[in-house]
Amino acid sequence: MKQNKTYLFILISAVALLIVLIIQVNWIWQTAKIKEELFNEKANMVLSKTADALSSDKVTCQKMETGIGNAEIKKTDSLFTNYMEFYNFDAKYSFAVTKPNTADTQNRHNVYKKRLTEVVTKNGLELNLFVPDKKKSLLEDMGMMFIASLILIVVVLFLFWRTIISLIKEQKISEHTTDFLNNMTHEFKSPLTNIALATKMLLKDANIKQEDKIKYYSSIILAENEKLKLHVEQVLSMNALEKGEIPLQKIVLDFHQLINDAVKCMHIQIENAHGHLNLNLNAEKFVIMGDKTQLTNALCNLIDNAIKYAKEKPELNISTRNVAQKLEIRVEDKGIGIDKEYQKQVFEKFFRVPTGDIHDVKGFGLGLTYLKKIVELHNGMIELQSEKGKGTIFIITLQLLT
Repeated sequence: MKQNKTYLFILISAVALLIVLIIQVNWIWQTAKIKEELFNEKANMVLSKTADALSSDKVTCQKMETGIGNAEIKKTDSLFTNYMEFYNFDAKYSFAVTKPNTADTQNRHNVYKKRLTEVVTKNGLELNLFVPDKKKSLLEDMGMMFIASLILIVVVLFLFWRTIISLIKEQKISEHTTDFLNNMTHEFKSPLTNIALATKMLLKDANIKQEDKIKYYSSIILAENEKLKLHVEQVLSMNALEKGEIPLQKIVLDFHQLINDAVKCMHIQIENAHGHLNLNLNAEKFVIMGDKTQLTNALCNLIDNAIKYAKEKPELNISTRNVAQKLEIRVEDKGIGIDKEYQKQVFEKFFRVPTGDIHDVKGFGLGLTYLKKIVELHNGMIELQSEKGKGTIFIITLQLLT
C-alpha cells in the first residue's frame, strides 16, 4: 500500500511538473512572439518614416527613377540611421529602391516594404528594408530572460530527478528495515523461547537428579544463548564497521589455514544438513596481511549462506589459485542461485533475495554486506556469478604479502 502511495505521489508530481514546464515553455514562446511583433512594428515604423521623408523630396525621388547614385544612397542611409536611433531599433540592415514585386522575396520574413508616394514617382518605386540577422537580434533582445528560464527548467528537472531517486531509495531502505526488524524479532524470539522452555523444565521439578537431563537442558540454554550472542555481535559489528570503530588487527596470515579453520567452525552445520564440502587449495602463494577474526567470520558467512540456500543437501567447493600475483578464493555452491535482477543488490544492507516458497531461511540481510566491507577494508575485490537454479560462485581477490 505504501509503495502504491509513493508511486502515485511520483506520478502526480511528474504531471504537475510537466504542466509547469509546459506553461513555462508557452510563456517563453509567447514572449518571443511579442518581441517579434514589436521588432516588426519598429522596422515598419522606421521604414515608413524613411519612405515619407524620401517622398517629400521630389528631386531625390525623380533621380531614383533613372538610377540611384551615391548621393541618394547616402541620403537614404542617413534617414534610416536617424529613425533607427529615434525608435531605438538596433539591427544590421541594408536597403534597396526597386520597382514593385521585383525585390528578392526569398527571405520575406526579413524584408519590409513601403511604396514611395506615387505623386512624386511615375512608376511608384518601392523602398525595401532588409534585416538579415532578425533571429539573432531577437535572441539578443530576450537575452538573460531566455537563458535564465532555460537554466531554471534544467535545475528544476535535475532537482525533481534527484528527489525521485532519493524517494525511491528511502522507500527501499524502509522496506529493507521493516524486513530486518521482522527477521530480527523472529531470530531473537526463537532462542529466547527455547531458553525459557528449558529453564521452566529445570525449575518444574526441583528434585531433578538425573544428570543427563540437567546437562541436556543446560546445553540447550547455552546453545541458544550463543545464538543470541552471535546475532547481537553481527548487528553491532556491521554498524561499528560502517562507522570505522573496529580497527582491523592485521597480521601475517596463512589463508589456507584460515580456510581450514572456517570449515572446522561450520563443520557441524554442514554435517547436520547432510552436506558435502570439497577443498581445492591449489594456490602456490597464499600468505596475506589481514585480520584473522574478521576474515574468518566473513568466510563463515559465505559457507552459512551456501547451507541456507541449498536445494536439498548442500554441495560446496572452496578453491584457491594465484592470478596476476594475487590470491583468488572461489566459494561455489550448487544451490538455488540468484536471479540477475537481484545480483547487484545482494551486497546492500538488509537486502535479502526473495526465495519464493522457501520461508524457513533465517538471517538479517547483513552477511554479504559485512563480507564486502571486510574484503574492501583488506584492499580486495569480490565478484558474484550466479544462475537461477544452478548455484552461485563468490570470487574474492586479495593482495599477497610481498
